[in-house]
Order: sequence, then C-alpha cells, then structure tokens
Amino acid sequence: MRVIAGKFRSRTLRSLEGLETRPTYDRLKETLFNVLSSAGMVEGRAWADLFAGTGAVGIEALSRGANSVHFAESSSNAAKVLRQNLAALGLNSEEVVERDSADALRRWGAESIRFDVCFLDPPYGLHGAYGEVLRTIARSPLLREGGIVVAEHEKRFDPGDREGTLRRYRLLKQGESALSFYRREPEEGSG
Repeated sequence: MRVIAGKFRSRTLRSLEGLETRPTYDRLKETLFNVLSSAGMVEGRAWADLFAGTGAVGIEALSRGANSVHFAESSSNAAKVLRQNLAALGLNSEEVVERDSADALRRWGAESIRFDVCFLDPPYGLHGAYGEVLRTIARSPLLREGGIVVAEHEKRFDPGDREGTLRRYRLLKQGESALSFYRREPEEGSG
C-alpha cells in the first residue's frame, strides 16, 4: 500500500495482515481524488476518515494538501498501524479516535468540529453501518456548507439515494467497488 500523489508520493504505508481491513485500491483512490480535487474539496479542507483502517485515504488527502483529517477506527490493531503510518510521515498532530465511526462523529459534533469531506468505507458486510453514519451526519451540523460525504461500497450494494437531508448526486462504479457522493439538500423554504 502506498501514497499515490502529493508530498508523500510513493511512500509505503504499513497494512494489516488478514481480513480485518480492506484497503481502497489505488485505481479507485485515484478516481476519488480526481473527482474531489476537481470540486476543490481536497487542498485546505477538513476531512473525516471513517472506518479508517490503516489510514490510506486520509493520509492521501493530507499528502494532497488537506488541512486536517480526523480518523475514526474501532479496531485497536488497525488504529495502532494507523498511528504508526502517521508517525512515519511526521503527521503526529492528526487525531485518531479508537471508537465506532457514528460515536466518533457524535463526539466531534459535541466538540463543534466541522468537516468539508466525510469519507466512509465500512467493511462491506456491514450494510447497516452506511445508514447509521449517513443519518448521524444528516442530523448534525458536522458537514460544512457545500460539504461532501463519500461512501465506498460494493458495486452490488446500494446505500441509497437519500438519508435525511443528504442526497446522492453522483455514483461511480469501478471494478467490484463503487463510490456514492452525497450533499446536504437545501432546507425547504430557503433559497
């Protein structure tokens, strides 16, 4: 596993043996960052990397100029490797929360932390996690105005077109994976 572009380009990241985490493939990661970069959602932006695993997506965002990334990972083994990856790159100031992603979001919301991009990549078998995390974001002020939520999922699974105030505006399929992009809908009567 490696960083694709930016200031940490070609740096190797540690990964976990076994099936505890499933890294985002380089081709899909490149597609994700092409879409978000063209929308101005990487450089200088605040990110949440949910179900972060060893941190490859959040670290890629930092490498490409994101201002900050808050990582949530409930597995202590994965969180340990994530911290090692951050330390190896001198990124010790990034927050790693070792808890369920929905719990981490509620904590960050209580701390008035706001994000431009929330990326979630639950283990593919945890279909219910998509709705829970999307609902948590939709019901909170965590997402800044114009912010984007991106869900990586199996191509055969659909996390839905809408969750509360979040509405999917783009679906990209690549290989066996897909990316669903969500934005908050304007409230009724505004505009």
